[in-house]
Amino acid sequence: QVQLVETGGGLVQAGDSLRLSCAASGRTFNIRAMGWFRQAPGKEREFVGSITWRDGTTLYADSVKGRFTISRDNAENTLYLQLNSLKPDDTALYYCAARVRSIVFPRAMDLLRSPGTYDYWGQGTQVTVSS
Repeated sequence: QVQLVETGGGLVQAGDSLRLSCAASGRTFNIRAMGWFRQAPGKEREFVGSITWRDGTTLYADSVKGRFTISRDNAENTLYLQLNSLKPDDTALYYCAARVRSIVFPRAMDLLRSPGTYDYWGQGTQVTVSS
């Protein structure tokens, strides 16, 4: 089992920045990759970005590329999402997720875009961007 807890959300203005954190606990040595997703009211859960745990290879959604940055601290078992140049369209509940089942990179990288690829989820942290 892996437990995930997101923090760092808040209410900001367009153009501001935020940094989200996701603390992992439990059987963290099994983590193969982690990802960030978001869900706005009335919309489906949307891929934001992901990172492979061992070598730190990242993948981003086109909508956030160049504005958001994913990083991880393996020693602290923490995932980060730096959100810059925020827009009102970025308003959503942001979730982190972890993959522990075996997966082969780099050929499976694109699978990280799918919510079904992940085994554990956090409860989410709200990001609200006002115009």
